[in-house]
Amino acid sequence: MKKLKYYVISFVLFAALILVLLNNRSQLEAKARNDKISTFPVTVSTVEKKEVSHNIELVGTIVGENDVQVISEAQGKVTGIFANVGDYKPAGALIAQLDDELKKSAYETAQVNFEKSKKDFERYDVLYKNKSVSDVQYEQAKLAYYNAQSQYVAAKKEYENTKITAPISGVVTARNVDMGTYVNKNTPVANIVDISRLKVKIGVAEKDVFSLEKGDKVTVTTHVYPGVMFAGTVATISDKGDQAHNYAVEVSLVNSREHPLKSGMFGKVTFVSKTSEPKLVVSRDALLGSIKDPRVFVVENGIVHLRNVTVGSTYDTRLEVIDGLKAGDEVVVNGQNNLEENTAVYIINKD
Repeated sequence: MKKLKYYVISFVLFAALILVLLNNRSQLEAKARNDKISTFPVTVSTVEKKEVSHNIELVGTIVGENDVQVISEAQGKVTGIFANVGDYKPAGALIAQLDDELKKSAYETAQVNFEKSKKDFERYDVLYKNKSVSDVQYEQAKLAYYNAQSQYVAAKKEYENTKITAPISGVVTARNVDMGTYVNKNTPVANIVDISRLKVKIGVAEKDVFSLEKGDKVTVTTHVYPGVMFAGTVATISDKGDQAHNYAVEVSLVNSREHPLKSGMFGKVTFVSKTSEPKLVVSRDALLGSIKDPRVFVVENGIVHLRNVTVGSTYDTRLEVIDGLKAGDEVVVNGQNNLEENTAVYIINKD
């Protein structure tokens, strides 16, 4: 009986202990709920209206400032080759020679006839002034002189055209004929490129082209020389876009002796695009979601409010705001994960 009484007392004491522990736990949880953080620290950035700029990088093709196809102005068989691919040729240097035997003979005959008719006309001119020859005789001598002069000029040009020369100073990049090749008029014989000065051809989107002007300074880089920057200048800007609404722009630069570039290489052109007037901008870090559904938290009197915004252009770390914000608004750029509508916050830093 005493043993049973002992067990009953022990059970009652154990049950009382469990009740006390459970009560203490509930009190601790209640206290924890009461002590839960009610305000959150955030970093904010102020929406402002300012002139903005951003770097634009476009890849284009580097070509020679002068790239000329040498065309034959005569026809005949090639009897001499004086240029190979890779040779540098000054303007006027001989590239190829065509058979000139017949043209040389025709030129010499025309020269003799021209000199004779010239002397005849000079003699008739003196006689005519002294009224020793008739008007008809004088006009005939004058006409013969002009015809001989015309034939002489044509024969001389035909003879000179048998010598195919370089129209510009540059490097021969192609030669299309060999000894014995028969060429006709307008046949491409060679190609010469002047790479002392170069240009990079790029296509600039319509949203950026109006921020460019002739004479703007840009930088050009290539994969061939990592880390090396070449100074360039905007040389031409087309007024007509292509079907993709890109406008042809040419950037001019001087070829470097230390880091020489070749025609046909790729070049990356970097230029700064500036807005024509101040834009309302916000830090990109403030954006919640995607550009298609942009939202931001705005702090007002220590409380955050979720705002839908409309964004326009992108400027590196900033976004243009078209609608939804005004200058002076403070938007959260760090600490958004803990926030929801009407959450209390305190500002720990301003960007």
